Parts: sequence; C-alpha cells; structure tokens
Amino acid sequence: MNLSYWEIKTWLTNVDFTIAGSGIVGLNCALQLKERFPKAKILILEKGILPQGASTKNAGFACFGSLSELIEDLKTHSENEVIALIKQRVQGLQLLRKTLGDTNIDYQELGGYELFTRADKPLYEECLSRKDEINNLLKHIFQADVFSLKDNQFEFQNIQKKQGFNQFEGQIDTGKMMASLTRLVLQKGIKILNATEVESFSENNNSVKVKTNHFEFSTNKLLIATNGFASKLLDENVKPARAQILITEPIKDLKIKGTFHLEKGYYYFRNIDNRILLGGGRNLDFKTEETTAFAQTELVKNRLEDLLKTVILPNQDVKIDHYWSGIMGIGSQKKPIIKQLSENVFCGVRLGGMGVAIGSLVGKELADIV
Repeated sequence: MNLSYWEIKTWLTNVDFTIAGSGIVGLNCALQLKERFPKAKILILEKGILPQGASTKNAGFACFGSLSELIEDLKTHSENEVIALIKQRVQGLQLLRKTLGDTNIDYQELGGYELFTRADKPLYEECLSRKDEINNLLKHIFQADVFSLKDNQFEFQNIQKKQGFNQFEGQIDTGKMMASLTRLVLQKGIKILNATEVESFSENNNSVKVKTNHFEFSTNKLLIATNGFASKLLDENVKPARAQILITEPIKDLKIKGTFHLEKGYYYFRNIDNRILLGGGRNLDFKTEETTAFAQTELVKNRLEDLLKTVILPNQDVKIDHYWSGIMGIGSQKKPIIKQLSENVFCGVRLGGMGVAIGSLVGKELADIV
C-alpha cells in the first residue's frame, strides 16, 4: 500500500492499543480503554467494510437462553457454571443498555416464547417437568419466576398446546445498536480502519508487530476480538459457526410480537418492521456450518422456508425479501475466552451465539485485564 507520511504519522505511529475486530466486543473494549487511558492512541482494525462476523448480522435477540437451552446446558455444565453464564448475560445486557440507551438500540421487552413442534413432544414434556426447577435455580438473579406457560395466542400451527414464556426477554435493532456504538467510539477520538485484516503478528521487546493485508506497523498492545474468525490468529478452543437468516417482505396486520425459539434455540424468529426475521438451522449439518464462508445452503433455506409456511405463518402467501448469514464463535464450553496470551497480546473471543447479551461485558473485561 502506497502510504503517505501523513497517513503513517496520523494512523500508524505511536499506537498504544490496537484492536482487531470492530464488533460489539472490539468497540466496547476501545471505549473502556479510552476511559481508563484518555490520552492513549487507540486503533481498531476491521477486515470488512462493516463488522464482518455477527455484530451487524445477528437477529437482535436480547436474551439469555430459552428453557430448553438451559436444560441442555446443565447436561454439559455444572449448576454454578450455568448460573454464572446467566449472570454474565444479564449484566452484559444491562451494560449495553446503559452505554447506548434504550432509544438508540430500540430496546423492547416484549417477552420471549419457546415453541415445541409436534415431533418435539419428549423435549416439550421435559421442559414442562423441569420448569419449576429452572425457575428456582434462577430466582436469586431475577427475584421472580422467569419461565411460565402460555396458550398459542399467535395461532401458530403444528406445535404443542402450550408455549414457554420468558417475561424478561427483549429485542433490539441491531443496525441502530452498531451505528450508535460506532458513533460513540469515533466521538471519543478512536480511529477505525475498515477493509483492513490482521494476517499475523509477532512480539518484539515491548511492542507487537502487526501485519495486515495492506501494511505493517507496531503497537504497544494488541487485543484480538474477532470471535468466529479467531482461529485464523489464535490457537484457542474456538471455531466458527455460521447462522443463516431470512427476512420476509412487510406483512399487513402482522400480530406476532416478541422473540421466539424452537428446538433448543437452533431456530429463532421475531417481528421487526412488520416483517418476520427467521434464522438458524446449523443443527441440520454442523460440519458444513463450521465455516467462515458467508453463504446459504439449500438444506437450511428449505427448512427455514418450511417452518415459515407450516408453523409461523400458515395459510398465508408470504414473500421472502432477503437472505444472509453471520459467523459466530463457539467451542466446547459456553464461557467466553478472555485472557492474556503473552506480554502484550490479549483476546476476548468465543461468545457462543450470545454476542448481543455478553459482547459489552466481554469488551469491558478484555480492557480490564490490560
């Protein structure tokens, strides 16, 4: 890249902190660092024109886990670990709302529902039988029962009689959230370079040499917040997981309001702008969806369209406006990886599909360890 003296001097000289990734984690980390070190020069590098992973591509669920998800988590995590995860998600959502304000992210607490298809009868019965147990587990966090049962008020079809309901679940406008967060970062004098990918790095005494797809430079500290793409730079227990999403054209008199989960959270949908946004399906082929490629597959598209026509909006002529995909970071455990990797390199990755909930807190905790 043919850089001028001015470009090198202004953007790439005397850099105190460089953050790889301008998603929820990276931007919140930058804000926290600027608060602690007001005179620090902070540079954020983003491989995409927009945040490339999931921060601008998620479904906008302000959630902390459906009833069946938490029951499933208890099979691989201890009760204390699950409680710690829930606390982290609740604290993260509180921090997000405090940082940006509810109006700027269009936060609405309409509640979250869990549907069970007719084929899901065993899961349905397990959730019914363990609802009180899970409520008791969470009562000291929320001071109330989280999960209850509701009738099928939205006239879904081919589902079990009752739906799970979470009174504390909300939704946001993902675009407004990221636009507000980016604006706040830029107002603080933090610089962002888009379409700039960190390809490798090496430590040298008291600094880190960073090689991007355009140039090389040195920084005092490097913080990696690339989540689903972290395996390209780090040898940690995190791998990509693609989520495929569709959104319908506007639907006249749409009565569906809230956030909705099916099949242990592997499918999810919500209302937005008189449309239905529906995503998920990686459980149909985990291996194929373990990728950083943004694309759709016929297998997942067909399943999403089938759910839309047979369960969510049956007997309606609904047109699909747009498809997209996002890349999450997952691993064998749901706890995020926030650690110091070496003297001057740190990471905050593996958000486990809960980026909206925990991204702000992971960014803060990443800044804390620096």
